[in-house]
Amino acid sequence: MQNSSECQLQIRLITKQDSYAVPDVPLSVPQTIDTKSLNDLVNQLLKENNSDFLKPREFDFLVFGELLRVPIIEHLQERNVSTEVTVDVEYIERTPSPEPEDSLLHDDWVAGIHTTDKWILTGCYDYSVNIWTLHGKPVVSLKEHKNVVKAVSWLDEKDPSKGFISVSHDLTGILWSWEPGSDNVLPKAILRGHERGIDSVGVSPNSSRLATGGWDTNLKLWSTSLKDDRDEPAHKKVRGNTDLVTKTPLNTLKGHKETISSINWVDNYEVCTASMDHTIKFWDVELCGIKNEIVGQKAFLSSSWSPLSNTLLASSADRHIRLYDPRSSEGSICKTTFTSHTLWVSSVTWSKYDQHLFLSGGYDSTVKLWDTRSPKAPLYNLQGHQGQVLSVDWSNKKYLVSGGSDNSVHIFRNKDVKD
Repeated sequence: MQNSSECQLQIRLITKQDSYAVPDVPLSVPQTIDTKSLNDLVNQLLKENNSDFLKPREFDFLVFGELLRVPIIEHLQERNVSTEVTVDVEYIERTPSPEPEDSLLHDDWVAGIHTTDKWILTGCYDYSVNIWTLHGKPVVSLKEHKNVVKAVSWLDEKDPSKGFISVSHDLTGILWSWEPGSDNVLPKAILRGHERGIDSVGVSPNSSRLATGGWDTNLKLWSTSLKDDRDEPAHKKVRGNTDLVTKTPLNTLKGHKETISSINWVDNYEVCTASMDHTIKFWDVELCGIKNEIVGQKAFLSSSWSPLSNTLLASSADRHIRLYDPRSSEGSICKTTFTSHTLWVSSVTWSKYDQHLFLSGGYDSTVKLWDTRSPKAPLYNLQGHQGQVLSVDWSNKKYLVSGGSDNSVHIFRNKDVKD
């Protein structure tokens, strides 16, 4: 009997990327073939079939919907797949490793980040809100808050001239106006209504509403209009040359028992909240009621909703990241668990351009780039932080951005996206 290293397996190489297509005839390969050998094989076939093909490419391989990370025989054995069948092996161009681009030094821990096409917005433990260029140049630093700034968000990623929101443990949120590129930033409205520190904020897709959550366990909804939320004249107080509007919430939604750590808008009428009370809740903001609930085993620290796949990523106080499909009618709504961080995962965020890619940051000082089709190992570990990673952001598809307790923001360039 032959030993396993000599045993052969029939595979068929297929791809959806037409420019890299090779004849999809069955090929006989060693059962122990791995991604490196498969990569060599595909490049060899491409060269044989196209004399213009000069530069070898790097590919990843999907077998039964999951990226190959072990020899193919082990991959098949894990799934109880017979070696007698012809196995379809789909190859895709490999996501390139992001390159370190810049590091932005702050005076204290960086808790909140949101990027747009040219600018980075950060919130800091020294009570400041800061705007930077994507190339690391400071534009303006603002200190209107009286306590730690936990989260920041542009009102419209595509149009930073619409302003931004910051929320703080001083119990308030501030709506700001800004002339992009200038240091002309003004607080336009102060949000009052929370009884304890605010930890999270989310802006609706149409930019007309805000949702905030924090240590008083309440989800509060606000209008982004600088008029009063009830279309009545709002209380104003003169402050320098500007009128600062005091806003009160449109609605207060009760249901959580611990702090709300993360807020995502599913669409303009539905909000998703993750909480330290071990639950994730989906709220109908028109009816002001709970539509759906996910109950976990641990406190939820972060979450991110993908409109590309209609799924939710969430991290808990247990090192793991879980992917939930709240609309699933088959089996568990938790579809995949991603484990690589060695300490708690503080922040997760989906890619805006690829339904399979996401970013995570943890208390183990690492940022990881993942593909949902590779749950056992991230694509890349992005090094650089010397302390806990508190926030990650991928709102600008060209840049992966993270901030942490080492007082710095690290920027990595995504080579997968061309200028």
